Amino acid sequence: QVQLVESGGGLVQAGGSLRLSCAASGRTVSSYAVTWFRQSPGKEREFVGGSGIKTLYADSVKGRFTISRDNGKNTVYLEMNSLKPEDTAVYYCAARNSLGVVITSIAYDIWGQGTQVTVSS
Repeated sequence: QVQLVESGGGLVQAGGSLRLSCAASGRTVSSYAVTWFRQSPGKEREFVGGSGIKTLYADSVKGRFTISRDNGKNTVYLEMNSLKPEDTAVYYCAARNSLGVVITSIAYDIWGQGTQVTVSS
């Protein structure tokens, strides 16, 4: 079974950058779609971007966020640039045993514990 651990969250000023990591263990995730979601208080968990056969991004982060994989380290990254206060949320990585990226969270059965990202204005 795959386990996921996120890291790299923190407090950053608007316009700044952060890189989140999603480290997988148990099995290689090279054949898994790995997707980032985020959730802020009072809101539903929302799709940010995912890596599989294709790499997809939510419109709200397109051009600012980039997902990359290091299969040697079994890790997926979310590079976040030009951060805005509305990007503040807990960020989760999730995996599914298929290379098809799905934008709905219910499709994923493997989740990390989340990492907090706070963007100050």
